[in-house]
Amino acid sequence: MTALGPPGAIAGALVEVQDLAKTFDVSPPWLNRVVERKSRLFVHAVDGVGFSIARGKTLALVGESGCGKSSVARLLVGLYEPTRGRVLFDGIDTAATWRSSAGRALRRRMQMIFQDPYASLNPRWNVADIVGEPLKEHGLADESGAEPTHADSRRLKARVAELLQSVGLAAADVEKYPHQFSGGQRQRISIARALATQPDFLVCDEPTSALDVSVQAQVLNIMKDLQHRQGLTYLFISHNLAVVRHVSDQVGVMYLGRLVELADKAELFSRPRHPYTRMLLDAIPDIHMSGRARTPVQGEVPNPLSPPGGCSFHPRCPHANERCARERPALLPDQGALIACHAVEEGRI
Repeated sequence: MTALGPPGAIAGALVEVQDLAKTFDVSPPWLNRVVERKSRLFVHAVDGVGFSIARGKTLALVGESGCGKSSVARLLVGLYEPTRGRVLFDGIDTAATWRSSAGRALRRRMQMIFQDPYASLNPRWNVADIVGEPLKEHGLADESGAEPTHADSRRLKARVAELLQSVGLAAADVEKYPHQFSGGQRQRISIARALATQPDFLVCDEPTSALDVSVQAQVLNIMKDLQHRQGLTYLFISHNLAVVRHVSDQVGVMYLGRLVELADKAELFSRPRHPYTRMLLDAIPDIHMSGRARTPVQGEVPNPLSPPGGCSFHPRCPHANERCARERPALLPDQGALIACHAVEEGRI
């Protein structure tokens, strides 16, 4: 089992996230607030998240919609600026680097695969332009650095064809447009585009959720194969625990912007500790549970504009007591995992 601990505790970590937070101001315009006598409104999309990802490994973040998974993904690649905390990539503080001359080199090493293959590809560009754009942007399209020549264009198309073949597409697909491909093929094009700069780290924001189950398996197998061949490190965002079980090395469970459990995959699926993790796992369809009593999913995710005090999960938790409603639990070590739960800490479950 991999040792777990605070960010930075994993030896050889490529990515370290420390007390990361993002708050969005969702207040009405100033004049509306004055006339209606309303105060400003804030959503704490990410609230004090911390984890480490070792080189060549996959950390999966799971949770219900609205728990902050995608916000964490965007914070890591610089699409959002953190309200608090920091992200270290290979020892480099990314927040300061994005705004400096070194930001381009950092972006080359960190890429993102988006959720919707139908929306993430420009419909007016052919595949050669889509996959070749990162090569041009980062100066990888030609060796001379001068004005592009026909030889450079041929080299660019050859490189794009090579990338397409690495994700199971044909070299002849370079001239086609996105509407000529299926959903799974479009997501493979997205993966090829992300691989164009030869990154070290890929943030995958639910890359298979819009695909059929059989196509999901094909895309996931391609991603696993690429990881083994190229030593890639993944942050994998998903709400599908069956997918997470297939691709991850470690799993972090998020609820209302916070991590409530972080453990090795085998440990989390065989012995979940947090009541929310147990609820998620119990909701997975399982043929072996036919005829057995199942615990239904209790309650709904609270309004993020007015989250409950104490432990944010306590209104839905069967093990909650007065302390849970009053005091927010810290993410503490427990038998090789990290758990944020008073009931676990007190030995009640």
